[in-house]
Amino acid sequence: MKARLRNGLVVGVVAVLAAGLAALGLSRGWWRAAHPELERFPVWGLDVSHHQGAIDWSRVAEDRRLRFVFIKATEGGDWKDKRFEENWAAARKAGLRVGAYHFYTFCTAPELQAQNFLAVVPRDADALPPVIDLEFGGNCQLRRSADEVRADVATLAEALARATGKTPILYVTGQAFWAFVQHRDLHLPLWVRSLWQEPTEPAWVFWQFANREQVDGITGPVDMNVFAGDESAFERL
Repeated sequence: MKARLRNGLVVGVVAVLAAGLAALGLSRGWWRAAHPELERFPVWGLDVSHHQGAIDWSRVAEDRRLRFVFIKATEGGDWKDKRFEENWAAARKAGLRVGAYHFYTFCTAPELQAQNFLAVVPRDADALPPVIDLEFGGNCQLRRSADEVRADVATLAEALARATGKTPILYVTGQAFWAFVQHRDLHLPLWVRSLWQEPTEPAWVFWQFANREQVDGITGPVDMNVFAGDESAFERL
């Protein structure tokens, strides 16, 4: 019995250490778990913010996998990304299709958040739909119920849809999906963050499969994504 207990303990410790090392390697960009196939997912793209610093978009666009970039525009009711305008203009000039995203905060009225976003983002006809980024990381303290958050997100989405003529996309981390979206249809297409494997639930339009990818023209790591459909479906967005 003692030998079996010792052996079981050793196996358990090894398993915990292996899982810890795997998670650390994933977070540090030493490796990535998900490897979307270009044959299945021909349309790849990035999402960026001021954290990436100055970007050489002409070099980025030389990567033939990349077709689009979502650029952080705003956060909450008054914060604006200092590199949004230059990223938007330079990425378009380089031939990438661009879209803007707004980081939704739990502590600001959705009407103010919509005003902040719409005051910053151009109404280019070929722009991708606006994105609402719903996550816990970096957010203010949640003091509202899940139903109240969903109602606010719906109000924000309606305001963006009216102004842009396009249904917004909802970006969710796993934690945000389980807290606010699962079993409750917000009637918004989803952009899902899943660094370990291809999401099977829920149905998604974009999948963020890496958060520390290296791309020529960008100093440091960047998020990498794929679109769920083919080239023609992407052009219809």
